[in-house]
Amino acid sequence: SSRTARSEEDRDSLWDAWGSWSECSRTCGGGASYSLRRCLSSKTCEGRNIRYRTCSNVDCPPEAGDFRAQQCSAHNDVKYQGQLYEWLPVSNDPDNPCSLKCQARGTALVVELAPKVLDGTRCYTESLDMCISGLCQIVGCDHQLGSAVKEDNCGVCNGDGSTCRLVRGQYKSQLSASKLDDTVVAIPYGSRQVRLLLKGPDHLYLETKTLQGVKSENSLSTTGSFLVENSSIDFQKFPDKEILRISGPLTADFTIKIHYAGAADSSVQFIFYQPIIHRWRETDFFPCSASCGGGYQLTSAECFDLRSNRVVADQYCHYYPENIKPKPKLQECNLDPCPASDGYKQIMPYDLYHPLPRWESTPWTACSSSCGGGIQSRSVSCVEEDIQGHISSVEEWKCMYTPKMPVVQPCNIFDCPKWLAQEWSPCTVTCGQGLRYRVVLCIDHRGLHTGGCSPKTKPHIKEECVVPAPCYKPKEKLPVEAKLPWYKQAQELEEGIAVSEEPSFIPEAWSACSVTCGVGSQVRLVKCQVLLSFSQSVADLPIDECEGPKPVSQRACYSGPCSGEAAEYTPEETQLLHGSLQEFDELYDWEYEGFTECSESCGGGVQEAVVTCLNKQTREIADETLCVSSRRPPQLLKACSLDPCPPR
Repeated sequence: SSRTARSEEDRDSLWDAWGSWSECSRTCGGGASYSLRRCLSSKTCEGRNIRYRTCSNVDCPPEAGDFRAQQCSAHNDVKYQGQLYEWLPVSNDPDNPCSLKCQARGTALVVELAPKVLDGTRCYTESLDMCISGLCQIVGCDHQLGSAVKEDNCGVCNGDGSTCRLVRGQYKSQLSASKLDDTVVAIPYGSRQVRLLLKGPDHLYLETKTLQGVKSENSLSTTGSFLVENSSIDFQKFPDKEILRISGPLTADFTIKIHYAGAADSSVQFIFYQPIIHRWRETDFFPCSASCGGGYQLTSAECFDLRSNRVVADQYCHYYPENIKPKPKLQECNLDPCPASDGYKQIMPYDLYHPLPRWESTPWTACSSSCGGGIQSRSVSCVEEDIQGHISSVEEWKCMYTPKMPVVQPCNIFDCPKWLAQEWSPCTVTCGQGLRYRVVLCIDHRGLHTGGCSPKTKPHIKEECVVPAPCYKPKEKLPVEAKLPWYKQAQELEEGIAVSEEPSFIPEAWSACSVTCGVGSQVRLVKCQVLLSFSQSVADLPIDECEGPKPVSQRACYSGPCSGEAAEYTPEETQLLHGSLQEFDELYDWEYEGFTECSESCGGGVQEAVVTCLNKQTREIADETLCVSSRRPPQLLKACSLDPCPPR
């Protein structure tokens, strides 16, 4: 065969020039070609007389099938031990990956049909390494023999992993009588290294949608490897789990769904690398800002959809944190002087003659929420100032050499006021069934007593209680209402006025009653205050700065009867209590509630009318101290059991 001209190096050696390359061992999918040389010396030459290179590194069409499978099927019409078989490839042999081992379909029979596979056959299904002359040769992602260059997780040869992102998560099924299936995760076109593991009685299945909008479904009913939209799927089904693997890249959008099949819950763990299909692309320079006399021009960046090859809204690129928008480039342009009536205008230094445009903003709007986190916004525009100081709005791209100021920001991120319940009071009775009370306060994020809590979520301030001690008098049918001090305290401490951005009267808590029994007085401090919204602090103002009626700073209080005294009051005390607690006067009053049992069973006896203090709204029996300002009705008696007693 013809030989190429010998190189200078070959002339000095004992080898002849390398011959031409042979035809490729494959037409697609990566094959091997070789070149030979001969030794010109009668002695042994150092080195090899053959060299190889890869060739036909283009993907085969899907219908071409696996190269190793083609070599196995070539023996289908050759009898083995007097019988014909349909041979299937046995891949990934760890001991000898370059021998042609095949398995007879439907049997456990595995036979080595040839000591060497054809050159260009992949050593392993998940690798580019190829068999040449029966030996496995390393092939890099650049398709060069002996190359150690690898693909990154995104499928980019010698890449840095910046064109995709790792997605990892877990799904837990939630059984519902109205739902038979649910979506686990949507995996977009181009994703790689997809792995899913289902644990539980439920079942996985696939829905796909091609870029042309064609939809299909695969039930994943049996274990095996198969193609779905030209993507190779490996599925394993066990009694208590399912495993799905897809090397990728996916040739369609895949939606992994779960079909509920049992009463127990299932969980699905998934992981895959999702391509960043929207990337920033730098534009050309925009037109010059001036036609003469010195101007400037900028580049910008636009968000580009790699699937549809078109420009899309910037928000698609902002979705990926890995995407960093390139900074605009700035350059001067049209530096020729402009014609003027007195000749040519002098070109001033660029930053003096033509100041750069800048961002300007409006004040922030009020926060959308007074607590719990809100947002406020403002308008940001690009403006330009001419040499006379006149400011005008211009296109935003002219300011893109500096970052645009944010147009929204969070505000009032402190927690909203919430209810805080204090400890329960002692039970209102010493035996049997009674009531107990507690104080419920509205507390802000600083721990201060305030207002603004939702009445719908307020905990109750009263509940029934039972004292296990036995009662030695007739058991009351209904719970006894709390005595006045506890009920009044529970009512008043829940009230509060929040400091606002408008000057308003803010009363502090009432002092303790001035006496420990009987009628006394309470005082409190009332301030005029305002909330400074910027610093979120409270400032005191002069009293005349607040409008409206000022809350009272003194009131009467009653601490119950003094030890050893009956619950009786002087006319002055009654009038004082009536003025301070008139809501109780209107709510409670004495009423007759039937008669006691007859004092005698025969021969004539008497019955005494029972007088009780009643809540006129609920008709419940209340403590007698709550009817303190109502006159107790007179005692009534009536005759009973008038029949003569039988003789003894």
